Amino acid sequence: MTAARKTLGVSKAATPKGDARASFNVTGARLETLKERAREMRRHPTDAQKALWAELSGSRLGGVRFMRQSVVGSTIVDFACPSRWIVVSLSPEGANPEVDALQDKKLTDVGIRVLRFSEADVLGDTDAVVKAINAEVNQPFDKRAARRAQAANTPAPTFADAEEGAEG
Repeated sequence: MTAARKTLGVSKAATPKGDARASFNVTGARLETLKERAREMRRHPTDAQKALWAELSGSRLGGVRFMRQSVVGSTIVDFACPSRWIVVSLSPEGANPEVDALQDKKLTDVGIRVLRFSEADVLGDTDAVVKAINAEVNQPFDKRAARRAQAANTPAPTFADAEEGAEG
């Protein structure tokens, strides 16, 4: 018996909410479900996640600490650096770009910088991905200014060279 695979889609009729922070945080059963799913993802990482975690774990990237498969708001991100307000997400082959864009927007709307890479990029050139992450980690960032810029519909500070986009 094979299990049916669920896929996510984006409704074209969805209207943006007024306050991004209101829909960002989750509690109760939904939060517990996300935490359990993140634990399961840490137990069974993809090859790209293993390769990138080998470079990011143990504060190897300039002494900055990353966590893997971490619950951030209402999403699970592959890697998070809370001290720098940065998340790194990996897109597997065949991922829905609309869902990725929606997730990235939810994070940037609350002032989190998002770096998104394809798993193929990570496996093909891990050093270039780590270099892009390191450059963003070392770039000054004002979370409040980023939030104000999003509210005014102007681009927030992002890493131009990055493909738009836990400790276990």
